[in-house]
Amino acid sequence: MKLRWIILCATTIALATGAIWYVYRTLSLQPSAAGTAVKDTSQPSVRTVNGETVVVVAPDAQRASHIEVTSLIDAPREQTRPAYATVLDLQPLFDLRSRFAAAQADLDTLTAQADNSRDQYARSRTLFEDDQNVSRKSVSDANAMMRANDAKLRSAKIAVAGLGATLRQQFGEALAAAAQAPTSRVMEHLRAGQATVLRVTLPAGNGTDAPPQITVDSPDGKTLPAQRLSAAPSTDPALQGQPWLYLVSQMLPAGTRTLANLPATGAAKASLVVPGGAVLWYGGQRWAYVKTAPDSFTRRFVPGSGDGDPSVSHTPGFHAGDQVVIQGAQLLLSEELKPRGIATVCKDPPECDD
Repeated sequence: MKLRWIILCATTIALATGAIWYVYRTLSLQPSAAGTAVKDTSQPSVRTVNGETVVVVAPDAQRASHIEVTSLIDAPREQTRPAYATVLDLQPLFDLRSRFAAAQADLDTLTAQADNSRDQYARSRTLFEDDQNVSRKSVSDANAMMRANDAKLRSAKIAVAGLGATLRQQFGEALAAAAQAPTSRVMEHLRAGQATVLRVTLPAGNGTDAPPQITVDSPDGKTLPAQRLSAAPSTDPALQGQPWLYLVSQMLPAGTRTLANLPATGAAKASLVVPGGAVLWYGGQRWAYVKTAPDSFTRRFVPGSGDGDPSVSHTPGFHAGDQVVIQGAQLLLSEELKPRGIATVCKDPPECDD
């Protein structure tokens, strides 16, 4: 009995000693684990520095996330002035060209007939005067035929000249010349839908001439080069200015109203060019992330002119040499907007689903 009591006491003391040792080890290891968690900088974090929100990403995490940056540079940008432009309906031009071609063919035929009639009359008259080898009636008939063909020729010339004048009055000198030519590359491109003619109304006081090369905004937001043709013979009643015709090597819907960009006088202005890949949209505005330290990124507002121009003026947020993120900006935005300070009892959220 005494031996059993001794064994029970020894067992109790051993269990108590083990429990005390387990509690001691647990409490002594907790601060060390917490310290290790605090020192773990592999995960991105967000902090506020000088009133700006900074996303902190370690260099190793930047490489793993393929975050790339490039430096802003000052680039000269040509100043432009806007002007209104309208795409012309070219069906009347094609119709007039067909009529002109038919009238020109008639003119060529009547010219040949008139030449032949004059030759026939000359031969008949010579034979009549040479001992009356032909009758007087033959000479008279040849003369009448010559006069009739000459009258038809004059009428055909008037018709061709009238169609030419109509072409110049409606479409200007350059298009009129192209429409009257037997073969014209401009007309071929226009008929094939590979080019478009625009009437650009230059601002009043622009001078007597127009720039030989301009750009116009297409409906899909692109900028297209345009080549000057000639002064436009008619203007838009709703616009005041000097109308000119320009050729664009792309099909645009007839009647489309758009903007033309005219070169402005004066030296080109230097601007900071922000690459298109650096701009992201948030809250209906344009932003770009600037790398302010080896592990820090700050989102800054990108002012825009609203016409798709990728350049920005010199603002406090951007300077030449600043490094902007051109790849991975959306990842930084997601990290910046991620909710903070939300804890969960379950370490594995899918396991918490009911």
